[in-house]
Amino acid sequence: MQKRLISKKEAKVGIIGLGYVGLPLALEIARAGFKVIGIDIDKKRVAMINRGISFISDVDSKELKYFVSRDRIKSSTSYAKLRDCDIIIICVPTPININKEPDLSAVVECTHGIRNYLKKGQLIILKSTTYPETTEGVILPILKSSGLKVGKDFFLAFCPERIDPGNKKYGIANTPVVVGGVTKNCTRMATLFYRQFVNSVFPVSSPKVAEMTKLLENTFRNVNIALVNEFAQLCERIGGIDIWEVIDAAKTKPFGYMPFYPGPGVGGHCIPIDPYYLSWKAREYDFHTAFIELSARINEEMPYFVVNKIIDALGKSGRCSGQAKILLLGMAFKKDISDLRHSPSLKVYQILKARVQKVLYNDPYIPELRDDNKIIRSVALTAKLLKKMDAVVILTNHSKYDYDFIARHSRLIIDTRNAVKKQNRKVVKLGLGR
Repeated sequence: MQKRLISKKEAKVGIIGLGYVGLPLALEIARAGFKVIGIDIDKKRVAMINRGISFISDVDSKELKYFVSRDRIKSSTSYAKLRDCDIIIICVPTPININKEPDLSAVVECTHGIRNYLKKGQLIILKSTTYPETTEGVILPILKSSGLKVGKDFFLAFCPERIDPGNKKYGIANTPVVVGGVTKNCTRMATLFYRQFVNSVFPVSSPKVAEMTKLLENTFRNVNIALVNEFAQLCERIGGIDIWEVIDAAKTKPFGYMPFYPGPGVGGHCIPIDPYYLSWKAREYDFHTAFIELSARINEEMPYFVVNKIIDALGKSGRCSGQAKILLLGMAFKKDISDLRHSPSLKVYQILKARVQKVLYNDPYIPELRDDNKIIRSVALTAKLLKKMDAVVILTNHSKYDYDFIARHSRLIIDTRNAVKKQNRKVVKLGLGR
């Protein structure tokens, strides 16, 4: 019965968590022909979605409104709506706490919500990034307490999200999906569902294999960014070596190398968090992930390195840092998006404002942000403003910026992204030893 509903796209899909993962997923599933009901605790977010208004750059409001107006996408704050769903996907945040330990409170809370309305035939999928054995060790016991049997009465699988905000080439449909079910029937059911709207599905033997797959992907990126950040610092120390030229030369090798680039740190919900999920789980097995934890620390220290570079550049140009006015360009964690989550630019801002007279920011995607319960707004990027600033710091290399214009009117530029391509004595680049 359930297979027929999925194949005919008559199954109703519930998505818990309508953020950067859940809302794009809801839209993709609606495009495929399913009806979607989204659940979120944020009343304002729910109201916006029900009016067809997107708060995510990767989701077009016009398209969202189209599906909302045809009752293909609805949203609510009530878990009771799940009783009508055949498939439920968990897309809630999985952050770390102040001690850098996993915080699965949102996952546990929504699993209890699902358990209250669990019925025979339902397929439950966890997408939230987490440590191995979460699906079987945290979610499954809660659902089993309903008296229903996994693999027979209901189906449970883990399918890691692979959303890359701002990526125009790879979206949900053309990015391969990894699926690991608690039983073979669970894997088959989840695989059947994803094949309705994703081009390629790769089933694995268990949820913990799928969970570890996600951590490997993100830790691989974290480690390699840390490596190149350390190379950048070494190039500066030695002098006469440009890390950007080094990378360009290295990537001419057609095998055994792929380029990663230095910057002010790492951001987003996954890359800065996942190494800590992995290291926390490893300690349960008396295993210390020293290499992985070191890479996380190197990336976390980059905002401090950048601020010290700014202060040093001010001093060498004859400016007093305590009286300096600084303009930060780009607050999002990566180019051409509005996502601020764990952005290293925010950390640079926080450190810098205690060491200089004034810090302003410009970001074409982020008109305002909150700082210590105050709202600060993006300033207009004009020649007059640039000339007034003691230094301009490029933290995120948005495509909308005219870097020739910025270089022409600025007195001093600290470029952490190699955004200014033309040689200019006013530009101080990260990873360029002089």
